[in-house]
Amino acid sequence: MTAALSAHELIARHRSTLDQALEAIRTRAYWSPHPEHPKAYGENGSLDAAAGKAAFDALLGTRLDLGQPGTDDWVGGETSPYGIDLGVTYPHADLDVLLPAMKAGQRAWRDAGAEQRAVVCLEILKRISDRTHEFAHAVMHTSGQAFMMAFQAGGPHAQDRGLEAVAYAYVEQVRTPDNAEWTKPQGKRDPLAMTKQFTPVPRGIGMVIGCNTFPTWNGYPGLFASLATGNAVLVKPHPRAVLPLALTVQVAREVLAETGFDPNLVALAAERPGEGIAKTLALRPEIRIIDYTGSTEFGDWLEANARQAQVYTEKAGVNTVVVHSTSDYKGMLSNLAFSLSLYSGQMCTTPQNLLVPREGISTDQGPKSYDEVVADLAKSVDGLLGDDARANALLGAIVNPDVKARLEAAAGLGEVALASREIANPDFPGAVVRTPVIVKLDGAKPDAEAAYMSECFGPVSFAVAVDSAADAAELLRRTVREKGAMTVGAYTTDPEVEQDVREVCLEEAAQLSLNLTGGVYVNQTAAFSDFHGSGGNPAASAALCDGAFVANRFRVVEVRREA
Repeated sequence: MTAALSAHELIARHRSTLDQALEAIRTRAYWSPHPEHPKAYGENGSLDAAAGKAAFDALLGTRLDLGQPGTDDWVGGETSPYGIDLGVTYPHADLDVLLPAMKAGQRAWRDAGAEQRAVVCLEILKRISDRTHEFAHAVMHTSGQAFMMAFQAGGPHAQDRGLEAVAYAYVEQVRTPDNAEWTKPQGKRDPLAMTKQFTPVPRGIGMVIGCNTFPTWNGYPGLFASLATGNAVLVKPHPRAVLPLALTVQVAREVLAETGFDPNLVALAAERPGEGIAKTLALRPEIRIIDYTGSTEFGDWLEANARQAQVYTEKAGVNTVVVHSTSDYKGMLSNLAFSLSLYSGQMCTTPQNLLVPREGISTDQGPKSYDEVVADLAKSVDGLLGDDARANALLGAIVNPDVKARLEAAAGLGEVALASREIANPDFPGAVVRTPVIVKLDGAKPDAEAAYMSECFGPVSFAVAVDSAADAAELLRRTVREKGAMTVGAYTTDPEVEQDVREVCLEEAAQLSLNLTGGVYVNQTAAFSDFHGSGGNPAASAALCDGAFVANRFRVVEVRREA
């Protein structure tokens, strides 16, 4: 295959970005090559807002032909949470044709080496970045995120996570040199001398099982980690969120072809309604790596049954915030209100349980009783979402009927401190928009435990009354150990309470945020600096992103000979 872009050109174009990413993951300092502001786009080949919207509109009702082998049907059926029928159809694959075609290109991709694979991946990410406005609409109308969140989380933040995975993959592959000269003295005899070659070799085909809520943000780490380590990648999107990942596959295939590699190294596996091909694919011997984001039930099934594959899961957890004391009561309430409201709580990192001592907390505004804390938090959420236009911009839309049903059922679980209300979206009358509900529960009552010890994904939070800070720490420990947690938060001015909570998080491997009162929120993480999940508790078997996330996607094979 003739390359329109040579390895030399790609290295010249992207090596400095790769080096900056390597430095960022070493220092954990802030860095991103992908602009967060929509007005930053429109020059140097990137689409501005109008062009991006036009590109998205042009996709509606079309057939997205990726040129994949083995296409035996065309499937679709996505309906936006905002009430729009997307009408896009995608290739349905005969797996017995597609999977062998994907394997055919792996030898050349393996032999290209870590640096060339990395810069090809960076070229893919650059072209996706240039189309961020288009991708933002695709993410918005499949996930239900409000536009600005879809733009940032589905665009630059997702691209950052993909680049982060490439950087970690590169580090792990070049840790071992390509060649070594080995000499062992033998006293008076001639020394033993060997020449050794070390080659990172891919495991096989990696499969990314996409999620409905964050198709690119959760999909890109696994996709680029596997691709950068030499594996072909099959992308199996969520049936309700195909378009963002189908566009990603389209870009990847174009870049692979232009750089002289087999475009079938990246392919899409769209499915018919109710087909459930993830289970079928997960057991295929060709699939050697699986990246999955979604329900605990299916994640557990993958870990138990996909024995031929290295499985990385991000499942569900019960995220907890310990509220003990604060030196900025207003800031604490404001920060928590935003965290509970963002994207209608449809984030794996959104706090669910707020553990508050029943005798109340100390604050810079004086003592506050449990009832006062909960009532003031409810007022803060109400104030944040009191204007419907601002509420729509923060909440987005409810992604599926299951979330709406959980929200409606939550009101019957205890005393409602903040009732959910319906908000109309004038731009999208078909959107289902709801404000959060906050329910008061007594942590000492067994009937309340069934609620707060189960994940209630969506805009539902429980204010759980506990006997003391020590009880809060113990309940936090049990929750993380039994149910897992992607995030833990704590508010305290007491060094001993802080140490107790910190020790729980260290022992149970949960990522902790302390005393957030400003513009950083417990449910947001920054690529190159923050770890998303830990891989050490039941919520996830991997962290985004660390060395463990990439190192087992390849093995090093040695060839040695006498010198």
